[in-house]
Amino acid sequence: MKDLTILAIETSCDETSVAVVRNGREVLANTISTQIALHEQYGGVVPEIASRMHVEKINLVIKEALKTAGLALDDIDVVGVTYGPGLVGALLVGVMAAKSIAFAKSKPLVGVHHIEGHIAANYIAHPELEPPFLCLVVSGGHTHLVHVKDYTTYEIMGRTRDDAAGEAYDKVARAMSLSYPGGPKIDKLAKEGNKEAIKFPRAMQDGSYDFSFSGLKSAVLNYINGCKMKDEPINVADVAAAFQASVTDVLVGKTLQLAEEKNIPKIALAGGVAANQGLREAMQKACDEKGKKLYYPELILCTDNAAMIGCAAYYEYLKGTRADMSLNAVPNLPIGGR
Repeated sequence: MKDLTILAIETSCDETSVAVVRNGREVLANTISTQIALHEQYGGVVPEIASRMHVEKINLVIKEALKTAGLALDDIDVVGVTYGPGLVGALLVGVMAAKSIAFAKSKPLVGVHHIEGHIAANYIAHPELEPPFLCLVVSGGHTHLVHVKDYTTYEIMGRTRDDAAGEAYDKVARAMSLSYPGGPKIDKLAKEGNKEAIKFPRAMQDGSYDFSFSGLKSAVLNYINGCKMKDEPINVADVAAAFQASVTDVLVGKTLQLAEEKNIPKIALAGGVAANQGLREAMQKACDEKGKKLYYPELILCTDNAAMIGCAAYYEYLKGTRADMSLNAVPNLPIGGR
């Protein structure tokens, strides 16, 4: 089979990213224009601003990616694009750009699920990795345990029943007066604190594979508010360490529980929170103890990027997935939903 070169577009939240990926795993370009500095002043992503910035940046980022890859649009074989889940206005910018290119250049169009893209980032980071494996997807909007049975076949084994882990990180960080994005700042602070100093709950210890972080978030906020009301000092490093330990204990515990029960030897991390050093270290230790092989992407592939979308699009294309000009943004798209 001849080489397959994919132009991939990702605009699901606040990163405008375009990549050129060959045969699913060779990244020729992965250009990212981030909006973090813009949204930081608001304490989180403002959807309307994100959409407007995507409109401003998308053509420039496409040109830059093609220039980096040393290719023209005529050299592209397939156009892949994230069409959900995400912010509907942001998604629409990427979808419309992809449809325009596919139509103008008569190229096949493939719609990609954002979370399936995050899972696929592991294939780029680890060329030897093949399904089946168990993947813990942890981001600002999702916390899923996914059994990756094949490159395009997924079974959700567990999910959060309320807040996603990344969402809890951001809300706790805000209560601690840490700037957006709060996750990396809590991760850094946690290294300086004593995780045993404060006892926060470990939710959903019921034998299921589901998660819940709303109660933990409330417990941290109540602790901080209680200290303020009593005019007691708050050791933010201890709060960060205790909070992070509570999150990672549950994430790691349930992942290993499922891997052991289903006899799955390979475990992968995916999503923005997969960049968390505390989570990586705790998961690596648990995997070493249980004889499991752990995979996770490099940091640039954990956050939103188009290279992972190009990888996922490649396998969807091989399966026969094609989209037409009716492709639309689906903000609440379920995994495997087409």
